[in-house]
Amino acid sequence: MNLSEATQENLAFVINGLAEDLQVVNRSIMDAEDYDIRYYDQIKDLYDMVQMKGQLSVSEIQAVVGELGKYRKS
Repeated sequence: MNLSEATQENLAFVINGLAEDLQVVNRSIMDAEDYDIRYYDQIKDLYDMVQMKGQLSVSEIQAVVGELGKYRKS
């Protein structure tokens, strides 16, 4: 899968991957439809960072989830 393109399918893949990596219990807050495709590059950067980092601390998880909140549709 080529994640360099900002498509709704890629956004869904990235959001679902983040939800899994961040061990989000309430998956309804991680619905790809709720995120603005205009921010795909920023969301993808978060995804890449989480993938490279591997294990995150609780405060890092909270920071990533907080950052994702900025990219939700109004």
